[in-house]
Amino acid sequence: MPLAVYACLLWLCTSGHWAVQAADPPGGDICTRSPHRGLAPANVDFAFSLYRQLVSSAPDRNICISPVSVSMALAMLSLGASGHTRTQLLQGLGFNLTEMPEAEIHQGFQYLHHLLGESDTSLEMTMGNALFLDHSLELLESFSADIRRYYESEALATDFQDWPRACRQINEYIENKTQGKIADLFLGLENPAILILVNYIFFKGTWAHPFDPQSTEEKSFYVDDTTTVMVPMMFQSSTVKYLHDPVLPCRLVQLDYVGNGTAFFILPDKGKVDTVIAALSRDTIQRWSKSLTYRLVHLYIPKASISGAYELRGALAAMGIADLFTNQANFSSISQEGPLKVSKGIESVPEVSGSFIGRVCTVMASTQAVRPFAGFRMPSNSDHNQRCISKTT
Repeated sequence: MPLAVYACLLWLCTSGHWAVQAADPPGGDICTRSPHRGLAPANVDFAFSLYRQLVSSAPDRNICISPVSVSMALAMLSLGASGHTRTQLLQGLGFNLTEMPEAEIHQGFQYLHHLLGESDTSLEMTMGNALFLDHSLELLESFSADIRRYYESEALATDFQDWPRACRQINEYIENKTQGKIADLFLGLENPAILILVNYIFFKGTWAHPFDPQSTEEKSFYVDDTTTVMVPMMFQSSTVKYLHDPVLPCRLVQLDYVGNGTAFFILPDKGKVDTVIAALSRDTIQRWSKSLTYRLVHLYIPKASISGAYELRGALAAMGIADLFTNQANFSSISQEGPLKVSKGIESVPEVSGSFIGRVCTVMASTQAVRPFAGFRMPSNSDHNQRCISKTT
């Protein structure tokens, strides 16, 4: 049975529209005008849709994605799109363009990017996007200025006729941006490229109440009804926010990081992982956030890490964002020397020691039950936009 783990900001993404005041700058007028407020509902829905597409396409594969950074990457790309491609990108992200003008969308992401990057010095986070464009194309200055202004991003000239050299350039760029945590992302390309969009995130936090290494010991982890493996199991007994959901077949706990970060772990009942995943929504997360209460819990979490790098083309196409990878793509606002289409859309989240914990946790009042679970992690002041979602099998 697959094991789902949600990481880094799922809570923020889903409930930001009722708790955003904590993240806004002081001053009533500014607070009421904060441009990132309107992003949360669309970002939440996009995050769940993307997650489900990736899980359904590879049910036995570990998944670790950053929905909010993917949303940022595609919104940034829309600055270079025209016509139907532009509309498809923004509507595919969940934005109603009659209710939220494009300028407001980009201003919201600009504010959100700054908010996430400055959320807490105790939480180490690097997130960004980059476009690698064939050097034979002349980049429009307006596009370059816009992505720099709104997304602190850049478009880099690349000689895709010399793929080994282009590969090194892309890999070195990403490795440098992620402090060496993501290396050798590109090793080959099945088709000639002219435009590659790369999205990356690095996140590291420290538990507010660390697990005692002396309490870690080898214990059984039940992958499914017939498969058991031995894993190093961390343990602590502490008072945490806890909920035995009366509606869905699951229990959950909230753990804190040093600073303003939070981790949220869900333990579905036996055989009910898919049921819980299917029920994830803004309303569900809002209900959970209001229902958690403090309780003494014996918590067992396997000591492990999760990471991932994913080609998003299939998932995005299934969600209605298909033009950008086809000959129907219109990116005339990037360069007028097209036609252009995106050759690859890559999302990469590195393995991070101490903050991305995969496999399964036990959320029981007094007994140990090791089986598939779900969880998510987030700094608590970024308008509830998901930084990462992951799934571990």
